[in-house]
Amino acid sequence: MTLRQLATFLELARAGSVKLAAERLFVSQPAVSAVVASLQGELGVDLVTRSGRGLRLTDSGRVLAGYARRIQGLLDEAATATTGASAPARVRLAAVTTAGEHLLPAAIAGFRERHPDAEVSLEVSNRGHVWERLEAHEVDLVVAGRPPGLRGLHSRAVRPNQLVIVAAPGVARGPLTSTALATHTWLLREPGSGTRTTVEEYLAAHGIEPATLTLGSNGAVREAAAVGLGITLISRDAVEAELSSGRLVLLPAPDIPLQREWHIVTRDENHLPGSGALFLEHLIAHSGFERSPTLPGQVELPDSANAPSRTGVCIE
Repeated sequence: MTLRQLATFLELARAGSVKLAAERLFVSQPAVSAVVASLQGELGVDLVTRSGRGLRLTDSGRVLAGYARRIQGLLDEAATATTGASAPARVRLAAVTTAGEHLLPAAIAGFRERHPDAEVSLEVSNRGHVWERLEAHEVDLVVAGRPPGLRGLHSRAVRPNQLVIVAAPGVARGPLTSTALATHTWLLREPGSGTRTTVEEYLAAHGIEPATLTLGSNGAVREAAAVGLGITLISRDAVEAELSSGRLVLLPAPDIPLQREWHIVTRDENHLPGSGALFLEHLIAHSGFERSPTLPGQVELPDSANAPSRTGVCIE
């Protein structure tokens, strides 16, 4: 089993078809098929099976794809760590939608002002995907809510995340009881969103079963609320501009605001790449984060050295 085989198989797993994988890898379709056939012969198991016009992974294929992701992520991480101060700075980030849209852009801009040649990649997705990326060594830092109880994840710093209920002016008046809240349409994020999960928990805790409308992003939720389609529970960070302009107003309600925290999370290992440590220090110094207390089994940050740099910024 070679690294080239694993890279080809991983691209096939992501693409779901030989044709698309071949296009992404700039190779022929028979070349991709030959790699998969070789791996299956070597391992003695089927890795893929037909599914309509495409392919899907077997149980064995999913296992191998998980290892392939971690191997590829480790190789990328190893290249950055090995070259150290002699190489350009590269920061690999992932964030849940609210943090990626409203916290990190300004932080990245400030970081780039201080390190204009640094390369920063940011992937914005739902919480399940960002934790997978971190576990697979495909990113160095994640900004999200409280990390799940997965072995090997460590919260390095925290920042308050206040959740509020908002609506267009005139949609509701005065403090709202649970009964009054149930009369409004609730605007929800997509399944898999941490904010949606919190809304569902809030409604269940107060015995509320209102009408709901599901939208696919914070932007859609904000706009729907602003034009009077309903009310929503959302991070104040996501609606600060709308509250300042008067397009949205806060609705007093039971147990609101909810006090949560943003976390900067890394793998709980003894080494954080220098560029990642530098960006973490930047978030702590300039973006309202405070360093988490060191707990048993957790590690301190390495000293922040003068980070190397590279021309260009890549926001994925």
